[in-house]
Amino acid sequence: MKSQILATTVFLTTISLTTSVQAANSEHVRQLLATKQCQNCDLIGAGLVLADLSGANLSGANLAGANLSRANLTGADLRGANLTGASLFGVNLNAAKLTGANLANADLRNSYLANAELNGVNLNSTYLQGAVGIPSQIATAEEFYAWGVAEAQRGNTPQAIEYFNQAIATKTEYAEAYLARGVARYQVLDRQGAFKDAQVAAKMFTDQKNAPGIQTAQAFIKELQTPPDGKVNVGKPSFFDFLGSLGSVLFQFFPF
Repeated sequence: MKSQILATTVFLTTISLTTSVQAANSEHVRQLLATKQCQNCDLIGAGLVLADLSGANLSGANLAGANLSRANLTGADLRGANLTGASLFGVNLNAAKLTGANLANADLRNSYLANAELNGVNLNSTYLQGAVGIPSQIATAEEFYAWGVAEAQRGNTPQAIEYFNQAIATKTEYAEAYLARGVARYQVLDRQGAFKDAQVAAKMFTDQKNAPGIQTAQAFIKELQTPPDGKVNVGKPSFFDFLGSLGSVLFQFFPF
C-alpha cells in the first residue's frame, strides 16, 4: 500500500508540474468546444471537465496535462494525440479511436474503454484502476489481479470479479486469482461459485507445490463447507469476513 501511495503521489506531482508549465491555446479551446474539430490543436493543460466531445476530431492534438475528467469522448478521434499526464478520470471513451496515442502517466481511473481502439498506444505508467472494458492485451495478469483486490477492498465486488476473470484469461494457471475470485463470489453469496474456484485454486497450488496456497485454499473450502454455528449467513459477508478462521496466511494473496 505504501508503494501505491508513493506512486500516486509521484503521479499527481507529475500532472501538477506538467499543467503549470504551459497553458492551452484559448482559441483552440473555443474552436474545439464550438465545432468539435481540432486536429493537431494546442490544448496543453486545457480544462475540459465534463465537456461533451463525442465524435470530436482531436487527432494529433496536444492534450498533455489536460483535465478531461468525466468528459464524453464517445467515438472521438484521438489517433496520434498526446495525452501525457492528462486527467481522464471517469471519461467515456466508448468506441474512441486512440491508435498511436500517448497516454503515458495519464489518469484513466474509472474510465469506460469498451470498444476503444488502442493499437500502438503508449500506456507507460498509465493509472487504470477501476477502468471498465480494459482489453486483456494491454495489462498483465498481475495488474488485473491487483486491481481486482483493490476493487474488492472498496466494496465494488462485481468489478473485482471482472478483473479476476481477466487475470485468469490472461494467465490460465493463476491460482491466486482463482482463490481471489472465489472470495469475491463468496462476498456476493455465490457459495457454489466460490466453492468451485476454491477447489480449482487448491488443485493448482498442489500442482505448484505451494504449501501456503494449499493451506489457504483448503481453509477457505472448510469455511464454505461449515458455516458458523451450522447456519448459512444470509447477510452480505465482507471480502475478509473469514480472516479469523484463515489467519494471516491469506494476506500474502491480498496485500494491503
